[in-house]
Amino acid sequence: MTAMPTRRVGEIMVPIAQYPSVRDTATLREAIAAIEGVQLEVALRKSLPRVLLVFDAIDVMVGYVRRRDIMRGLEPTSLISEPLDYKKKPFDVGVDPNLSELSYDRALKSILNQADRLVVEVMRPNDVLIDADDHVLKAVYEMVSYNLSHLPVIRDGHLVGVVRSVDVFHELAQIVT
Repeated sequence: MTAMPTRRVGEIMVPIAQYPSVRDTATLREAIAAIEGVQLEVALRKSLPRVLLVFDAIDVMVGYVRRRDIMRGLEPTSLISEPLDYKKKPFDVGVDPNLSELSYDRALKSILNQADRLVVEVMRPNDVLIDADDHVLKAVYEMVSYNLSHLPVIRDGHLVGVVRSVDVFHELAQIVT
């Protein structure tokens, strides 16, 4: 049995122009609008982006924000520093339905206020990059080692795309099966 040659990261990446992004001055509300409803297509397969890229004023990628980072950023301010068990308590009201509505209204108001926070407050820095000419197997190693669902892809020092775990996994499936 001959081994199937692995493809290069640049062959399976999403080109940077097709990936959703915002400026570092964007609010969480703007980040939600930028990622909501976007579908990416690679090799005739569609999927939702897991992250939103964040760029500064001179188009340098300064980080990324995951959907769950945005959700964490929307948490009511009264719960931000509390442990998880305490955070669950406001949603565990069962005695008086009027109390749960009051709590819900207050939480909703806080979420709407938090939507004006800047995306940079919850974004993550770019710690790991991969070259477009690297083999897909290097992307597997980097994603597993750093627990990432995507990697920014560079060519000659310039950002050219994003390789996602869903596409890397698809390549692994082709090799294994």
